[in-house]
Amino acid sequence: MQHRQHGFTLIEIAIVLVIIGVLLGGILKGQEMLTQSKIRAVEKELDGVAVAILGYRDRYKALPGDDPLASGRWNGVGDGDADGKIAGNFNSSTGSDESMLGWQHLRLAGLIGGDSSNGKQPLNAAGGITGFQTDLSNNTSTLLHGTVICTTNLAAKIANAIDAQQDDGRPGQGSILGFQQSAVNTPDFNTAITAYTDGAGQYTICRNV
Repeated sequence: MQHRQHGFTLIEIAIVLVIIGVLLGGILKGQEMLTQSKIRAVEKELDGVAVAILGYRDRYKALPGDDPLASGRWNGVGDGDADGKIAGNFNSSTGSDESMLGWQHLRLAGLIGGDSSNGKQPLNAAGGITGFQTDLSNNTSTLLHGTVICTTNLAAKIANAIDAQQDDGRPGQGSILGFQQSAVNTPDFNTAITAYTDGAGQYTICRNV
């Protein structure tokens, strides 16, 4: 007795393709929603840090980290040198640098959340860090003057969206500058870039307070 082999009908194949399309569409939509949420979170953090720094300056007449009277308010806290600048790199890991002391000052003042026992930089929504310092320079010139906030480890899509929404979308000019990273949390300030390119690594963006 011969057994007839049954294949898939065109309708069954069409149904499977539709299901696959719906699943792929859902995955892509979910990824886009996740990216948008990261963009909003990083933007909110940058704005929040700027407001906190300005609030500290208004309240104590000093920049966080540079405040020479911090130890008089909070026991066991380091003081700044009151030169009007936040010394140290935004991504410093040296606890005595003013760029790290500043986070402790902000937390103790209740202007920002986090562990007030140290000055460790907070993580952003992309898994990088956010920090601040005075002036942003390469080997030849100052790129941004005054108090500067930087946030790291951003994908090209996130960095480009923030730059475009808050500035001009061009990493080499404007109020927001973008830099490709040479390592995790380590931007290359010496090499100018003209665009945020997918697949070219991670980026750091910096802006004035």
